[in-house]
Amino acid sequence: MEDALPENSFNYYGYDKETYLECSELITMTNRKHIFIMISWFLFVNVLYLIFSTLNLFGLSQMRIPFYVSYVAIAFLLDMLLFLFPQFANLNSTAFVYLTIIILLSYGIIASVLQPYMPATMYLVLLILSALSFIDMMYRIVVTFLLFFATFLASSFIYKTFSIAYHDMYNGLIVLTLALGLHYMYQRTRVQQFVLYQRDLHIQRELEIKSSFDALTSLFNRGKFFALAEEIIRQSKEDYLAVCLLDLDGFKQVNDTYGHQMGDKVIQIAGRTLLESIGIANCDIWALSEKVLKEKLSFAGRLGGDEFIVFIQGASGRAEVRTALAAMLASLNEAEITGLNGIQASFGATEIIPSDTDFDGAYRRADEALYRSKRAGKNRIFFSDETEESQGGA
Repeated sequence: MEDALPENSFNYYGYDKETYLECSELITMTNRKHIFIMISWFLFVNVLYLIFSTLNLFGLSQMRIPFYVSYVAIAFLLDMLLFLFPQFANLNSTAFVYLTIIILLSYGIIASVLQPYMPATMYLVLLILSALSFIDMMYRIVVTFLLFFATFLASSFIYKTFSIAYHDMYNGLIVLTLALGLHYMYQRTRVQQFVLYQRDLHIQRELEIKSSFDALTSLFNRGKFFALAEEIIRQSKEDYLAVCLLDLDGFKQVNDTYGHQMGDKVIQIAGRTLLESIGIANCDIWALSEKVLKEKLSFAGRLGGDEFIVFIQGASGRAEVRTALAAMLASLNEAEITGLNGIQASFGATEIIPSDTDFDGAYRRADEALYRSKRAGKNRIFFSDETEESQGGA
């Protein structure tokens, strides 16, 4: 049986369901903005009508005051709900869309009934505005509009003379057809804009990933790591910060003995172990730079070959950093790789000090500590101000 291809659907404005759902966040945001605009306009119009009916202006009698007061209250409450609880509105976006349509079209129907000797106008205007303002699955919109049109026709034939009700039916059918056609074409164009935006965003993310991350390990590359470290040092004068260089021990022998494919696998496993050890393995890679700066996360980079670097934020002091690095080294040693007894690595660490105006000094100290770690017997952790005697072994 042949695999079914994604099918463009009338229900999703000419796009397949997957493409439509990819735009759901943009659709939600747009709907919420349009709901707020429509309800605010509706509130303003009803306040004006309330004033006119209170003063008996423009043929609006005081008998309609309760009607306008009711809808002023409804519109005001909905506006306040949208304004005060935007997250709730986003989570229940579809419900708010149809609540707004119900408010607007029920208002148009009641307004029509209150003027039994005149053809309906407000209902038709609100129908067009609703069609142009909100986006949802096409079938639900069609069913909703048809149900309200049936209610509109029924109320016209019940409360108006036959000739006026017939006039409402004629105008209503034309406007309903126009509203549905405009809705489909306008919202299809909007979905197309959302799709193009998503594609552009995807391309930007791909470019950011390629320019900022090492392809083999998904760690920051040298340039991006140094740029982030420089920015953090400039901004975080009071925070405790540390940096650690690490180099895999015996990596050349792995390449010579097992080949470069095994060497790449070791590099990948080492990179994944670093990400898991500092707790960012599950972060979205394209948003990691921003999260590192905003949430003060530790992060890691690959400098090239078998050399890695880790920048530590959020620790209380050296003891906590040493514990974290020891756990990282233990995880590397325990890595399961066929033919190898884990991954051994030498660590050279240093703390960021007040005189560090850039990253160069800290990097140089960490590099010197790494050299001493190698000289002391490898697979151990050295801080820049430690000696082999004071460090006392691994």
